[in-house]
Amino acid sequence: MSVAVQTQSDERLAKPGLWDRLVVRPEIGALLGALAVFVFFSVVAGQFLSPLGVANWLDDASTLGIMAVAVAMLMIGGEFDLSAGVMTASTALVTAIFATQVGLNVWFALLLSLVFALGVGAVNGWLVMRTGLPSFIVTLGTFLALQGLNLGVTRLITGTVQVSGMRSADGYESAGMLFASTINVGGTDFQVSILWWVLFAAVAAWVLVRTRFGNWTFAVGGSALSSRAVGVPVVRTKITLFMTTAFAAWIVGSINILRNASVQANQGIGLEFQYIIAAVIGGCLLTGGFGSAVGAAIGALIFGMARQGIVYAQWNSDWFMLFLGIMLLAAVLVNNTFRRRAERVRR
Repeated sequence: MSVAVQTQSDERLAKPGLWDRLVVRPEIGALLGALAVFVFFSVVAGQFLSPLGVANWLDDASTLGIMAVAVAMLMIGGEFDLSAGVMTASTALVTAIFATQVGLNVWFALLLSLVFALGVGAVNGWLVMRTGLPSFIVTLGTFLALQGLNLGVTRLITGTVQVSGMRSADGYESAGMLFASTINVGGTDFQVSILWWVLFAAVAAWVLVRTRFGNWTFAVGGSALSSRAVGVPVVRTKITLFMTTAFAAWIVGSINILRNASVQANQGIGLEFQYIIAAVIGGCLLTGGFGSAVGAAIGALIFGMARQGIVYAQWNSDWFMLFLGIMLLAAVLVNNTFRRRAERVRR
């Protein structure tokens, strides 16, 4: 006589389904949004899918995407940087002033502007950690200080609010090849800034997912006190994140000054909110501890497609701000829904 024994598998050992595996990814909402925007403008805007159209909206997204990825990492770590936009102008001005007014080689001017950027980022991080003030307040102060410094120093040195003449500076051609050249694909020129964007996003994604520093970033954003209790270097992690944002601003500032050969002292003001919005659209929570570098890059892509798509559809550009507001609200709602779903899946 045989006895049939029915075994019941432990649900904790069950392999999660495809949907459960997808919802734990912060960028899934941004990816769905990007597909919707792409399909929509492909239908309503005739030139949207032309080689030149693709080159334009990728270029539009590239510099925004570089900054959005860095800002996303900082937001995952639980902080904000309102000086990120004006920092892109500050680094470009430092490079331009040393190259055109002092007469330094462009490469050396770029190095000095990098040191300046990293110094400001380190000071931002140090002040936040030292004083305990919200990063919103500290970096708002930095924003105002840099804005005044940009205008005051530029007018003092040049008599105007603009620095130009980069093309005649020594080393401009070789530096421009790295930061401001184009790559011809099928007869269409694509800006090298697109490669910088993809590379920066790939490195940031690898750091967040595959390295100890990435684990520290998520930990300090979730709970700084708990992280410190288990040995995470909270101060060092957050200062490094602020310096990463400053480094991204240096890359964007270098791209801008070498592409345009001139820079306005009031450039970049207001862009910091676009960086934050792109990061939120990409899956980052305003409370920290959750987000994705890839998602932020996709959020910037949505920006680029929408901004250029509206132009190709021959609509008034004022509609872009309406689109931006709707996307932000939708992203916050979707991100909260996916986060709650992800928490249930992980239990």
